[in-house]
Amino acid sequence: MKNSELESLRKEIDRLDRELVKILNERAKIVHRINEVKKQSSMPVFDPAREKKIINKLLKINTGPLSDSDIESIMQEIFKIYRSFVKPLTIAYLGPAGTFTHQAALHQFGEKSIQIPCRTIESVFKEVEKGRADYGVVPVENSNEGVVTHTLDMFIDSDLKISAEIILEIHHFLLSKESELKKIKKVYSHAQALGQCQKWLDEHLPSAERIETESTALAVKLAQKEVFSAAIGSKVAAELYNMNILAPNIEDFKGNVTRFLVIGMNDSLPSGDDKTSIMFSVKDRVGALHDMLVPFKKYSISLTRIESRPTKKKAWEYIFFVDFVGHRNDNNVCKALRELEKNCVFLKILGSYPKWGV
Repeated sequence: MKNSELESLRKEIDRLDRELVKILNERAKIVHRINEVKKQSSMPVFDPAREKKIINKLLKINTGPLSDSDIESIMQEIFKIYRSFVKPLTIAYLGPAGTFTHQAALHQFGEKSIQIPCRTIESVFKEVEKGRADYGVVPVENSNEGVVTHTLDMFIDSDLKISAEIILEIHHFLLSKESELKKIKKVYSHAQALGQCQKWLDEHLPSAERIETESTALAVKLAQKEVFSAAIGSKVAAELYNMNILAPNIEDFKGNVTRFLVIGMNDSLPSGDDKTSIMFSVKDRVGALHDMLVPFKKYSISLTRIESRPTKKKAWEYIFFVDFVGHRNDNNVCKALRELEKNCVFLKILGSYPKWGV
């Protein structure tokens, strides 16, 4: 009786799978037509606002048992595949291959995108500015290490916009060509990764030499060529360089999150759940920064981050970077920015883009 019930349920699954393939192909045909319209109007293939709206609409009708995050993950994979129908997007990222920025780029744009590793954040910006890449992916802040100042500095002179953000939990893996942990005598990695895994290393590999490298990806390359050695790197690096994972998730503190920015020639249209990033400078006077923040309070705009950076042009002259909830086209945001601009030496909108996640 049980076998009969199982067979019946499997037949129902097979029927649903056939329907699913049919629906996905019907959707693909419509996407092809949409891409033709976009091409004629010179519209970008990547439309994070539209993707966010689609996901939010589906979440409103989701009754389970799939979770909201399950629905989001499924749709993100569909978006990645369908984006490649016209031509694969070219993505510049802070490399080399196997870094966490590479992982973020793959997470957003998928395996079908063309990935260009760059040695510096400045090079990522240049690849996009020169038109050799459609978008760039750069790190901007980490929950443990703080802001990536060089990324902020690049926006001072660049006209590129923030098109989207990517927020990833960072998990460190111990990778090696060896198959046993007890054989490891050296551990290579970036200084930050070594620091974030210090307690684990003290407990499990107290006698192993720890060697700092330029990046986690370079560490994996070195460990790949050397016996009795290992590297702390990403799961992507393990797959890319064919390394054994001796231990997963070896970071000392869970909740290690890094935020990345997708940079392009344009920012995003409103999705209904957006953030905006701006930069501005003020005259050096008592209460200047306080006065700059008043318009945000006046128009009920929540700030999510504020950073200051020296202009490097004049001593004690600073530029402020602010992220807040809302789109630059929202009525209250427009009013706040107009009031803010009256008291600024200069004001620059870096971009409005959908907030990451559900």
